[in-house]
Amino acid sequence: MTRVLLYTGKGGVGKTTSAAGTATLAALRGLRTLVLSTDAAHSLSDAFDSEVGGEPTEIDDLLFVQQIDAQRRFERSWGDIQAYLRSVLHVVGVDPMEAEELTVLPGAEEVLALLEVRDHVRSGRWDVVVVDCAPTAETLRLLALPEALSWYMDRIINAERKVLRSFRPLLGKASGLPMPDDTVFDALRRLQKDLADIRALLAGPDASVRLVLTPEAVVVAEARRSMTTLSLYGYRVDGIVANRVFPAAGADNWRRQWVAAQRGILEDVQDSFSPLPIWESPYRACEPVGVEELAAFAVEMYGGDDPFARASDETSLLVDRHIDTDGRTYILTLPLPLASAADLELARHGDELIITVGSYRRVIPLPAALARGVVAGARLDDGKLQVRFAPRDPLPRPALSSELAEEFREQMELDETAIPEGTR
Repeated sequence: MTRVLLYTGKGGVGKTTSAAGTATLAALRGLRTLVLSTDAAHSLSDAFDSEVGGEPTEIDDLLFVQQIDAQRRFERSWGDIQAYLRSVLHVVGVDPMEAEELTVLPGAEEVLALLEVRDHVRSGRWDVVVVDCAPTAETLRLLALPEALSWYMDRIINAERKVLRSFRPLLGKASGLPMPDDTVFDALRRLQKDLADIRALLAGPDASVRLVLTPEAVVVAEARRSMTTLSLYGYRVDGIVANRVFPAAGADNWRRQWVAAQRGILEDVQDSFSPLPIWESPYRACEPVGVEELAAFAVEMYGGDDPFARASDETSLLVDRHIDTDGRTYILTLPLPLASAADLELARHGDELIITVGSYRRVIPLPAALARGVVAGARLDDGKLQVRFAPRDPLPRPALSSELAEEFREQMELDETAIPEGTR
């Protein structure tokens, strides 16, 4: 199977260099490798100091680079939907140029660029595909979109399609607006399937995300939040790249102060992200450019580690919908490393559990056994969210001794503030 590695981080931390260096190292080890970018900035050609086009371009033995033509992908996947939206805006008098701008899906080019990743993996042509992603915030939004769109399609679009099949002529006459035909709905369904394929690929066992950071407090804080959010959506983080670390050897007085300051932050990084491997890259006088310098960068950064090995269970961070039962209650556990209880909100809506961490939200359909119950409690313990479900009609329980009852209450403490009133 093709190994897929995605590199992301705060803008300017060196994620493009890390992705390019990793791809170069893979090719040197005899793996047929493709490195491509979903970042609109497209810096890969600068990193390799080579002309790169919209198709895989071989720049060294077994090493291919591609700058994805996101506009072409956008037109192919969004064209029918955009045409319908333009027709609606035309009827209500919107200027054609403005209509063109209004019907562009924000962030769509970056998201649809991931379709190219899916197609390359399916082709079986590559041993390793390395993706230079957009900066963290944009990456998190695009990785959340497949599941969000699927939720919308299942609940909204399907219902509207049933109504329109029966009342399209009547609604068209009443509103004066063109009604979407089956071509539009089919295009939406194709888009949903494409995005579902992307999610299945990137959340699967052969794909993982690498967070790139520099030893700065603000950058590390964002990396922590990114770890939590990626885990919320079920994506695996299997390593951290700490870039631009000042070497201690031969440091003058000014540089020794930087070394000391960075060392304190790197210790915090170790505490935060353990047991994940943390690969350090020293500060250089200039950015590595070209195949030889990128290869040297990667060799020094990874040392004796194998950056292309699949992540083990011990270092994988995935949403695990594991359910335990003691005959009376069920516990749904989701790893949320580095999450803060202050930023966490839970809500129950019908057969769905809504989890919000900071500004990111995920809607999780509940298994039938849990959907039939009620949320009886929730706790965040050691980077894991545990939500307890109880039957709607509790079975009689044997009496507990006062000592055991107190222990039970401590272990399964009900957090009344975590579940909004009316959603339990």
